[in-house]
Amino acid sequence: MAKYSFEQKLEVVLGVVEKGLSHVAASKIIGANKSDSQKWVRLYREHGIDGLTIKHGNYSGQFKAEVIEYMHVNHLSIREAAAKFGIPAHSTVSKWERIYYEEGREALFREKRGKTRMKDGRKPKKPNIDKKVEEDLIAENQRLRMENAYLKKLNTLVQERIQRENGKK
Repeated sequence: MAKYSFEQKLEVVLGVVEKGLSHVAASKIIGANKSDSQKWVRLYREHGIDGLTIKHGNYSGQFKAEVIEYMHVNHLSIREAAAKFGIPAHSTVSKWERIYYEEGREALFREKRGKTRMKDGRKPKKPNIDKKVEEDLIAENQRLRMENAYLKKLNTLVQERIQRENGKK
């Protein structure tokens, strides 16, 4: 992955925003690709010139959960959510979303850096589960989480309707 200076990013963004260049044409000026140009323009539009200087950082579990939940409530794409919250790599948001739906919200709060080792220095063994069984369990877990979320939303809507109807009487 190539690193680009602030000035190079700004040149591309201004080419698109002020000169009306296409993302492809503007990014070719500095040898970048179209997706870099699109990301920089999104960051610029969301955060102004400061959006081009966003650095990598550590994110709390609460922040990760808020990003994923905001993304879904507001129907944002992964790239749009990354730009909205100033996260340089959209793949980071994608990873959080996968963890959120496969392992649950609470999994975003666990620190998973480095290799896990036992006290005597050995790596823990993974349970011996057939790959197909594991995939089926993950899929079922996702379906149940979606069903649960749907039922919670439905319950909220029903309660709101009841309150509206009681307020009219």
